[in-house]
Amino acid sequence: MDINELLKLAEEDKALMDKDTAHLTINLNKVVSKNIVPGLHVDTKELKDSVEVKIKVDDGVVIEKKVHLCFGVTHEKALQKIKMDIDIGKNASISVLSHCIFPKAVDVKHIMDAKINVGENASYTYEEKHIHSVDGGIEVYPKADVKLDKKAKFKTTFELVEGRVGKLDINYSVTGLKESVMELMSKVSGRGDDIIKIKEGGNLIGEKARGVLTSRVAVRDNAKAEVYNIIKATAPYARGHVDCKEIIQGNGVATAIPVVEVKHPKAHVTHEAAIGSVNSKQLQTLMARGLSEDDATDLIIEGLLS
Repeated sequence: MDINELLKLAEEDKALMDKDTAHLTINLNKVVSKNIVPGLHVDTKELKDSVEVKIKVDDGVVIEKKVHLCFGVTHEKALQKIKMDIDIGKNASISVLSHCIFPKAVDVKHIMDAKINVGENASYTYEEKHIHSVDGGIEVYPKADVKLDKKAKFKTTFELVEGRVGKLDINYSVTGLKESVMELMSKVSGRGDDIIKIKEGGNLIGEKARGVLTSRVAVRDNAKAEVYNIIKATAPYARGHVDCKEIIQGNGVATAIPVVEVKHPKAHVTHEAAIGSVNSKQLQTLMARGLSEDDATDLIIEGLLS
């Protein structure tokens, strides 16, 4: 399988043919293709065992079309290390769709280390979708340190529902200044002996800063999941919420640790966590309509992760 087949698998091949759509494609630690549009700067540096990527959006620039990133590994065994430096200028806006594709992974490690700065009144939306092999022979380590200036908006979704998870260890930290908004969502489906760890932190240090951390996780067979989400509010009128829901089947094990910390009398942060098996009433209703128990369970879990 070559990189072109990976792009077709992610349904990215057509988008990358559009000259008005910015994109960057990396196979292992090599840049395969790149296209930029006015106001957007994408600089790459290939190193011996990694690649550095710097993305900058100029002040006041709105990137109209969604930017496409693709990070893939066509090998069965490999180490992919990507260092990202992202700077969204004042009053700028950009939306990114990133695919991470490892369809043949037997022993692959993917490390992503990002530093992100979203300028005053700017907006950055980042959607990351993973496609893995069915063997689970992959370790994924996404890490991000995000700074939000006044009135900046940051929204990210991490999705890993195709193929086996393998080992996943997410570590995100977001700090928001006055009237900034952060929204983090994780959707992960584990089976076999997958190991899932999600750690996300929101620091609301500016007046009227807002943040929501949402996790949706399913574990089946002998898979294990641990979700640790924390929001700290230290400024007046800061508002935050932590929301974690996990479904377990078979011998799956799930842990949810929602933490809220408030250090100002005019701040307010809430949390909720729920862990349990598939809802029996929903299961019976679907089975009454002709679905097998396994198919009905898959449909319920799909609904949780949709």
